[in-house]
Amino acid sequence: MKSIYPFLFQPNLHTVVWGGERLCSYKGLADSEDCIGESWEVSAVPTSMSIIANGELAGMDLVSAISKYPVEILGGAVSEQYHGQLPLLAKFIDAKRDLSVQVHPNDEMAQRMHGKMGKSEMWYIIDAKPGSYLFAGFKEKITPYEYRKRVEDGSILEVLAKHEVKSGDVFYLPAGRVHAIGGGILLAEIQQSSDVTYRIFDYNRPGIDGKPRELHTELAAQALDYTVYPEYKTEHRDDTDVAHKLINTPYFSVKVIEATAPFHRNMLKYDSFIIIMNLKGDCRVKMRATGDVIVLPEGNSCLIPAAIADYDYIPLNVSAKVLEAFVNNRKTLGQMISDFLRLS
Repeated sequence: MKSIYPFLFQPNLHTVVWGGERLCSYKGLADSEDCIGESWEVSAVPTSMSIIANGELAGMDLVSAISKYPVEILGGAVSEQYHGQLPLLAKFIDAKRDLSVQVHPNDEMAQRMHGKMGKSEMWYIIDAKPGSYLFAGFKEKITPYEYRKRVEDGSILEVLAKHEVKSGDVFYLPAGRVHAIGGGILLAEIQQSSDVTYRIFDYNRPGIDGKPRELHTELAAQALDYTVYPEYKTEHRDDTDVAHKLINTPYFSVKVIEATAPFHRNMLKYDSFIIIMNLKGDCRVKMRATGDVIVLPEGNSCLIPAAIADYDYIPLNVSAKVLEAFVNNRKTLGQMISDFLRLS
């Protein structure tokens, strides 16, 4: 168990055409002249893996660490289900300008077309400048034929559901849901561990290299869910010193906690790693089994291995607000009764 402790990671910043200047200061890093749009906080994506920054495994990439200790880090159920691979990717995103309109494929399509995992994701709005908005879902029913025509003539935005946002808003984006982040938004994103994105519309702007960015009109047409839903934003409570569930999906669960005093979290029952993203304030995270303590400043993240997922948040100032992301392997009473009847 010596090598099992809470993992901190080296900075993993991504320059993009729509990026801004907020992520470096938010994370306590030196300013950059680049357009930093994404900080990949916890990643096992082969093209941009997280590198452990602390402890005995410092300098090792996260994939290699998991290959050495798959059950201890991922949890037995997660390791078995995902064949020893981390199934989630956590990011902070700073959109100075509008992101492209896009969609992600589900597991079946992503595996068939790319040999990869699908991509459902969740957004938690950390900060939004006045008037900032995003698109999520369709506001009126269209056909695949109309979709293609609207992409061709540039009118696709007219049929998308537009949402003005503020700090604390949450949106779940299952695979197939059209979406786009608008300029002026800083958010945390939890998603399946996949880099498959189908770009639908990009305002006819060039990329970082000065060339037009590739669109994926036909693949997107196959991936899109054209259903119009009555609501796209996820409502949740936001009072302090309570762990509030934001979403619980087959791919990941996310809770938010604003702690104003030491706050205990025993997450062993989920048999899963825990990704912690510190949204506001600084805190310590102390493991009850090992006594290990890490400092988690605002704008930084860590991964708690499943084997030691029993810990306390200790705010260093007035409060600290964190997201917890994990795979929920805890069985409900109905599932336990079903298992009992099946085996009896």
